[in-house]
Amino acid sequence: MKSEKQLVELSLKDDKHFAELVERYEAKLSRYIFHLSSLDSASTEDILQEVFIKVYENLNGYDTSFSFSSWIYRITHNEVISFFRKKKARPQAISPDDVDEDYITLIPDDTDIPKELKRKELAAKVKKAVLELPEKYRDVLVLRYLEDKSYQEISDILKISINNASVLVNRAKEKLKSKLTI
Repeated sequence: MKSEKQLVELSLKDDKHFAELVERYEAKLSRYIFHLSSLDSASTEDILQEVFIKVYENLNGYDTSFSFSSWIYRITHNEVISFFRKKKARPQAISPDDVDEDYITLIPDDTDIPKELKRKELAAKVKKAVLELPEKYRDVLVLRYLEDKSYQEISDILKISINNASVLVNRAKEKLKSKLTI
């Protein structure tokens, strides 16, 4: 399997290698968009298409001091923000049937949650709470716990310091915990 760096270099010379980059990131970025926004699949696909167009157009300008993953997640993050600015809307909560149970991993261990809540209901409650958080907290929680990004990667994607990423994650967890225990 080719490394990201090799694929980027090959993509600059031949478009067929760009298709490999798309294939490698399409599902990950689609999931990331969904976690940030709860958009329907058509809107998610629209954003994803815009992301890959931007990546293709700007591949020559890719700064190799950042990981390609961080760079493409940054572009995706910006496209989600741009989508909501154009629509003058905020991400909305969705029905429990459409919730990814990954959201359960965001619940702090010491949070007092009634045992009778079903997993889907619990995941829906957590996702609703996450979507109600201010954007800066929602973004770091999604990146850290749903996308398994390191503080360094969060720092690169959001263009903040590593220390700030760590502080934001901790504050976001506290805010989420308070929303879930009310």
